[in-house]
Amino acid sequence: MDLEHQNIVVAFRHALIDRLGETLYKTFADSHIAILGLGGLGSHAAISLARNGIGKLTLIDFDRVEMSNLNRQQYRLVDLGKYKCHALSEVIVSFNPLIELIAQPIRLTPDNVADYVKDVDLVLECLDEAEAKAWLVRTLRSELPDIPFIAASGMAGIGSANQIHSRKVSDNFYLCGDETSDVAEMGSLICPRVAVCAGHQALTALRLLANVED
Repeated sequence: MDLEHQNIVVAFRHALIDRLGETLYKTFADSHIAILGLGGLGSHAAISLARNGIGKLTLIDFDRVEMSNLNRQQYRLVDLGKYKCHALSEVIVSFNPLIELIAQPIRLTPDNVADYVKDVDLVLECLDEAEAKAWLVRTLRSELPDIPFIAASGMAGIGSANQIHSRKVSDNFYLCGDETSDVAEMGSLICPRVAVCAGHQALTALRLLANVED
């Protein structure tokens, strides 16, 4: 590590401590979060968590960046064709020199998902397909019930952001979204509304790590 990079690392750490305080900074820096799916939800949530000093992120998505992703996801033209987990890692390290990233361009299944997230502190479910969301909830709530799990449902369309909320479903299981809007019915996915839902997921994660609950 050269002197210039060392100075950047020190300055970034001090900036985080200045904004978060010592206690929250250490809590977040010592935390490991897995984000499953890196589309509109996952990419926005990852950026928010990385900017708030989460020490380690596992980013999982087998998909590659396409032009149709750019209207609502945290990718750039230069990322087209790259695996989302690799492209998002590049974006994150461009502003956070402290974070540790594990990029996994793999397809999750009920048989392998627990192996990839068994050592994390929190899991964010950010998948696209309803069927995949359903088996993921069933699998992780059954196999890893002690790991907090933050899912999302309902962020399509151009409805009010005030309809999106966060709630505790059961022990270690939280849900963010309006719980009704579906892209097949609404016909659109709008960046601000998707980002609001992702923000709910990220904030729920930070609050859980900080041991703050309603």
